[in-house]
Amino acid sequence: MTDPRGRGDAAILRPGAAAEHIEVTRVAPSARWQPFVEYYWIVRWECPEPFAQQVIPQPCVHVTAERWEGTPRLLVNGITREPFVRTLEGSGHVIGATFRPASFRAVLGADLGLVAGRVVPIGDVVGPDDAATAADLLRADATDDEMVAGLEAHLDSIGASPDPLADEINAWVRAAEVDRSITRADELADRAGVGLRTLQRQLTAYLGIGPKWVVQRFRLLDAAAAAHAGERTDWAALAVELGFTDQPHLIRAFTAVVGTPPAAYQRGGA
Repeated sequence: MTDPRGRGDAAILRPGAAAEHIEVTRVAPSARWQPFVEYYWIVRWECPEPFAQQVIPQPCVHVTAERWEGTPRLLVNGITREPFVRTLEGSGHVIGATFRPASFRAVLGADLGLVAGRVVPIGDVVGPDDAATAADLLRADATDDEMVAGLEAHLDSIGASPDPLADEINAWVRAAEVDRSITRADELADRAGVGLRTLQRQLTAYLGIGPKWVVQRFRLLDAAAAAHAGERTDWAALAVELGFTDQPHLIRAFTAVVGTPPAAYQRGGA
């Protein structure tokens, strides 16, 4: 199951229910991987009955150790436009690496279009076979430290080289994340100091997705955070603040990602 980047709990839908079933631990990467990896995360669950957990996909690639067609594999989770839901049952754990938005390209050695919208074993696209590593990481008795060390060792076997442009793009994406006044792709291009077509080309190569999606996704996360705050929300006013044409536009965009309108989501005990 993919853990959200940066925005943390805002991307975990229905966090109250999630807290009853899952525990999330985040671990900082070693110095050699800090330029590329935001953090490692470990999700453990206890679910006597099947529990469907949904998260809002964000503009970053995750590499996760989990079962793929019945076999443990290290999976590349490319940036996707589709809702993400994972049904958990029994007890278990998953470990993943959340890469900085533009930094997985240094590992893949190719444009991110290769994995955009896909989940694919990493050994099928780059590096050595990953099955043995994944099986070790998914051992029932594996400790957090052992899992992080094992995942980093596999990444070491692939390697990554610094990329100044990736660092710049990461800064631009971070600006879109934290600055709610950025509501359009052209505003992000202005912040980056490049033309919109250049920004489109660079983000497509380094993220596998364009700037319009990136900006709107962060504004939808702002809407989810408002729903989670537990206070009465003026959705019409928030829609304007977040750059949506009107409240119906926000409702359509939010519903497409979450599956229910924001007011109904909030009333349902978000």
